[in-house]
Amino acid sequence: MAGGLLLLVTGCTDRPEPTEVSIAQADVTAKTEALADAEAEAADTAEAFCAASSTYITALDRYGDVLNQTATTVGDVRVAGEDLADPAAETQDAAQAAVDARAALAQAQADLADAEATLAAAQAAEAGQPAPETTSGDTNPTASAAPASVTRVQQAEAEFADARAGITDETPLPQAAEQFNAAAVALEIAWMRLFADSGCLSDEQQVQASATVSAYTVALQQSLSDAGYYAGEIDGIYGPQTVAAVRALQEANGLPETGTMDKASEAALRSTLEALGGAAAQAAAASTAALQQTLKLAGYWDGPVDGQWTDALTAAVGALQTDLGVPVTGTVDAATIAAFQSALAAAGEEPTPEPSPTESTDG
Repeated sequence: MAGGLLLLVTGCTDRPEPTEVSIAQADVTAKTEALADAEAEAADTAEAFCAASSTYITALDRYGDVLNQTATTVGDVRVAGEDLADPAAETQDAAQAAVDARAALAQAQADLADAEATLAAAQAAEAGQPAPETTSGDTNPTASAAPASVTRVQQAEAEFADARAGITDETPLPQAAEQFNAAAVALEIAWMRLFADSGCLSDEQQVQASATVSAYTVALQQSLSDAGYYAGEIDGIYGPQTVAAVRALQEANGLPETGTMDKASEAALRSTLEALGGAAAQAAAASTAALQQTLKLAGYWDGPVDGQWTDALTAAVGALQTDLGVPVTGTVDAATIAAFQSALAAAGEEPTPEPSPTESTDG
């Protein structure tokens, strides 16, 4: 028994004392394991967000057809969207969890970098060498601003709530449906953009095609802004502010106030911009050219991308609307933009768009 005790004591006294290098190495090992856990958590929460947001976008898409329902009443529009509450809350929770996980992942990466720097310094000191230089910087993962797509979703959610709150029993049905439809479309497209920005769309061509579609609205918003009818953000989303700007253009030119762009509205906008001269005149055809480019991408336009709205272009828009299952008007409205966006998101592959020879210099 005494011999065993002696061996035990001898074993304890022979164990090497921990050094700065061994302590730093153990810390690096621990931080590496923590980073692996953070990466797994970030992947899991990202997958959950993609699933939740896909369900929510599908639910939102049902409300892109409000204008198509001939039996719809103002009461229907007022209560529409109530069934979105649960998927909206689930999606927002999933988004927050994904944001938190990404922040934790960034912090784990910073912690590992610090641990590795400490280990390198300890190894240099043990070898009698000068400590290696380290780069300093702000590694606080919460210091960066929220992505623009997140901000736009928050704005679109507020606009959707405002649109619903602004509809009463006295609101004319066409106006009520248009207000609700435009807000629902803006919300859906905002979420689709966040969906793509979050990496939920793996096909690069799908993302590129979706961006090409929104280019039409970007060009239209810029033209309306140059003409003094639009004061909102140039964000490529055909929402309530864009509808209101088109209405204002139509009212100023004695046209039917539909909130949708047609040949007469485009001509009025072009005339206004040309009268302003300069950069506005150069950008006068930008929105129509973007529409032609979008239709070319989808296979509905084989004419020139020259910014000229012709009867053939009206027919091309009508053909697209027929295939999308939205009212065939030959004009571009929020429902058409939303249906096109949804079709692109659901497609397996889309052709790579050709560069447009006519581009707005103002975005």
